[in-house]
Amino acid sequence: MENYDIYPAKPHIEKVKIESNWGLTAFSLVLFVGVFLLLFKDEINFVLFLILVLFIHEMGHFTFMKLFNYENVRMLFIPLMGAFVQGSKEKYSQTQSFIVVAAGPFPGICIGIITLFLSSYYQLNWLLELSFLFLFLNIINLIPIDPLDGGQLFKLLVHKKRDLFLIIFAFISSLILILVGFLIWSWVTMIFGFFMGIRVRGMQRNYQIRKLLDEQNINYISTYDDLSNRDYAMMKEIIVGETPSLKKFLALSDDPNDDVLASHVNSILLAPVKYDASFWLKFTIVVSWIILVFLPLFLLVFYRHIFLDWYFEKI
Repeated sequence: MENYDIYPAKPHIEKVKIESNWGLTAFSLVLFVGVFLLLFKDEINFVLFLILVLFIHEMGHFTFMKLFNYENVRMLFIPLMGAFVQGSKEKYSQTQSFIVVAAGPFPGICIGIITLFLSSYYQLNWLLELSFLFLFLNIINLIPIDPLDGGQLFKLLVHKKRDLFLIIFAFISSLILILVGFLIWSWVTMIFGFFMGIRVRGMQRNYQIRKLLDEQNINYISTYDDLSNRDYAMMKEIIVGETPSLKKFLALSDDPNDDVLASHVNSILLAPVKYDASFWLKFTIVVSWIILVFLPLFLLVFYRHIFLDWYFEKI
C-alpha cells in the first residue's frame, strides 16, 4: 500500500467568515435607487415596484440558504443589473439546491398571478403594473441560460459530468446575452455577455487541468480540508505545469508562496454534491417550471379583454 506520509502536509487555508451585512445591502440598495432615479426621474413608482419585486425574489433565495446553513450569505443590489444573493457550502445537496434556486422565481410568479387578478377585480392600475413586473422579471429569470435561475435549475437537472458541458452551456449563454443586448440596445446586457465569454476561457483551463487529474486518478471532487496530502502535492505540480504565468511567478520569487499555491489548488476543487433529489421532486420542479412560465402568458392572452382593455383606456 502506498505510503501517504512521504508527502508534506498541505498548507492551511484560513476560512473567511462573512456575516450577513445588512448595512452593505442597504448601501447597495441606495446606490441602486440613485442610479435608476437619475435615468428615470419621473418613474418613482416603477423604481419602488422594481425594488419590491427584486427584494421578494432574493429573499426567497436568502431564506432557504440560511435555513440550509449556507455560509457567507449576503444580498446585494447591482445598479442597472438587478440583485443577487451570495452564499456557499462545502458540501451541497441536490434537493436543497433545487429548493434554494426555485425559491426566488416560483413564489414571484405566483404573487404576480394573484396580483393580476386582484388588479382586475379592484380596477387598480398600480397593482396591474406591479403584477406585470412580478411576472416579467421572474419569467425571464426562468429562461434556461447561465447565470439565470433557469440556467441553475437546468444544470441541476442534467448534472452532466462537470466541465465540458458547463463550458458549452456558458458559451451559448454568453452568445445569447450578447445577441439579446444588441437587439434591445442594452449595452449593460452586452457587456455582461462579454464578461461571461471571458469566464469561459478560465473554465477551459480548469477543464484541461481536471482531464490530467482524471488521467492520474487524483480526486478533485473534495473539500480542501478533506484533500489528502498526496493529492494536494500532485495537483500542485500539474497546476504549475499547466499555468505558465504561475510557473514564471514562482521562478522569480524567493518565497515558497504556499498560500498562492493552496489558493490555486482550492480553485480547481469541485464541491461534493449529494444527488439526493428523487424522481418526483425533479418531476415537480419541471412541471411547476413549465406551468409558471406559460400560465401567466395564457391568462394575459385569453383574458386580455378583462386585464388590459380597461387599463389602456385610462392611460
